[in-house]
Amino acid sequence: MILSCETARPNFAVLGHTPTAIPLPGSDCCLQPNFSLAELTSFRVGGTADWFVTPRTHHDLQESLAWAQRHDLPITILGAGSNLLISDRGVPGLVLSTRYLKQTSFDSETGQFTASAGEPIPKLAWRVAKRGWKGFEWAVGIPGTVGGAVVMNAGAHQASLSDCLVQVRVMDTAGHILTLTPEMLRYSYRHSSLQGSNFIVLDATFALSPGHERAEVVAETNRNLQKRKQSQPYHLPSCGSVFRNPESHAAGWLIEQLGLKGYQIGGAQVAHRHANFILNCDNATAQDIFNVIRYVQAQVEEHWSLTLQPEVKFLGEF
Repeated sequence: MILSCETARPNFAVLGHTPTAIPLPGSDCCLQPNFSLAELTSFRVGGTADWFVTPRTHHDLQESLAWAQRHDLPITILGAGSNLLISDRGVPGLVLSTRYLKQTSFDSETGQFTASAGEPIPKLAWRVAKRGWKGFEWAVGIPGTVGGAVVMNAGAHQASLSDCLVQVRVMDTAGHILTLTPEMLRYSYRHSSLQGSNFIVLDATFALSPGHERAEVVAETNRNLQKRKQSQPYHLPSCGSVFRNPESHAAGWLIEQLGLKGYQIGGAQVAHRHANFILNCDNATAQDIFNVIRYVQAQVEEHWSLTLQPEVKFLGEF
């Protein structure tokens, strides 16, 4: 998820920019200046954040937002970094990672579970499968966390997160907590009203079907994972599917028909195994990856008269 609540550049004269981490007042967090973001993304590329913080509680999150607003800093929310391309130039202001917001609770009677924004989706898929709960087998190969999946309406195998979502709790930039229903989020293919909003996902509640044979649900979950491994390249850094599928044909098919598998700029390459994947195959820069994306879009536009919409989100200047 990407959230920008301000546009001003940070005033380091006011902040007293230092090379070491400093305590965040009123919390158990530390603010880290000039923090490299590359290793926090699945592409393994990108520049630095002016400031970086990883709250572990809702109170820490509120204090982080308040600190940024006191200093008139732009705020960017970073989850697992699995559907994100961060500019080599980095990110101004405060980057706030939700990856340590982790807590899950299960209600065996109703088949509902609530998971915090930082919980990895594949881990949850295995946990519910081992309980004999059906309805989340599709999620085992989703390379992200609950927060990003809620925002993007992640999906696979003809299923989407919105199919089993009950409610989402979010926080606005003033620190207020609200509860939203799926109807309020206006879900569609890889989209929700949370995209571009001022809300930060705290946790989400899902409803599944309990009481099934555990071995059966685990086996189906494993089959879904193997299908993804067989058809998609997992051996090199990527963001998963780069483009949304148009209504007419799958994006990967359109790209493959143009002979673009293996097309490469710098260290970024269109995957041979799946044309809707772009791989960091040789120390690629974010700009290399961005240039490949734009080239593929231009070729599809020219030959198919279709505009491929990126599923990956761009952060920073390219």
